[in-house]
Amino acid sequence: MATVRDLEKRGIGFRVLAGQGAEIDTSTPGGRLIFGIFAALAEFERDLIHERVMAGLAAARARGRHGGAPYKMTPAKLRLAMAAMGNSETRIRPLCRELGVSSQTLYRYVAPDGQIRPDGEKLLKRTQR
Repeated sequence: MATVRDLEKRGIGFRVLAGQGAEIDTSTPGGRLIFGIFAALAEFERDLIHERVMAGLAAARARGRHGGAPYKMTPAKLRLAMAAMGNSETRIRPLCRELGVSSQTLYRYVAPDGQIRPDGEKLLKRTQR
């Protein structure tokens, strides 16, 4: 819709040359009408899909389900990382490989000196529920 409007502002018409919708030509009043109807129907369908998705997510949440990928860092991995990071001889790459997390994820949860960070505290609190 936005592209066709931009073209119209520059005096350029939009015409479907082949296939279904070949009668659409926005340089004519009838073509603009048909294009507008199709655009409105497409927007309506998109809104319906959005409503259904939101209703499905709300129903899943009501059943205790939450979407998204599971967290890579677990409480057990966090405790191991805190102990390992407290040791000055620990190498980060091998530790990350062993834990199955990236260095960015590791540092999000644990400071270089082995102290827990706010995201690590959230993880531990979340699992205590």
